[in-house]
Amino acid sequence: MARVFTVSSSIVIGVSASAAYAAVSRPEDMGRWSPENRGTTRDSPTGPVAVGTTFVGRNKRGAFRWVTRCTVTAAEPGRRFAFRVHAIGRRRPSLRAPIATWEYRFEETGAGTRVTETWTDDRRSWPAFVAAAFDRVVTAGTTFAAFQQRNIERTLRNLKRELEADSGARR
Repeated sequence: MARVFTVSSSIVIGVSASAAYAAVSRPEDMGRWSPENRGTTRDSPTGPVAVGTTFVGRNKRGAFRWVTRCTVTAAEPGRRFAFRVHAIGRRRPSLRAPIATWEYRFEETGAGTRVTETWTDDRRSWPAFVAAAFDRVVTAGTTFAAFQQRNIERTLRNLKRELEADSGARR
């Protein structure tokens, strides 16, 4: 089976593109929706971030915890937000390497905003057999692409639930 480097999913959320963007462009809040990400470290910038901003993300899968250094690569309010993960470590993100890119696109629809989340595996230099073995160990038997597809779908459902609940509470 060919290695899959990119997966994505979309959901329509009953809020404006600017409201959806405002939520997603605050990396410290991502832990509220993601099954794996736990937000950012205390020394990371808060609030909507700009291109070039670097932050440290906190992550957890089962009992395992780690941090990643990320740099914002796109910050177009109401349209697109993206960041590149380029360092990882247990307590400090000290191992530098291309790891992944995350992107969120926002498209106004009649029912709200279509939010598309995309994960791209930046480990292009890894031989396929090494990536496959590593992936199966750290994802409990699957590929990163399949694992991230499930994470993306959960994240989008959680984001929709929270943003629509918040929107309804303000009416």
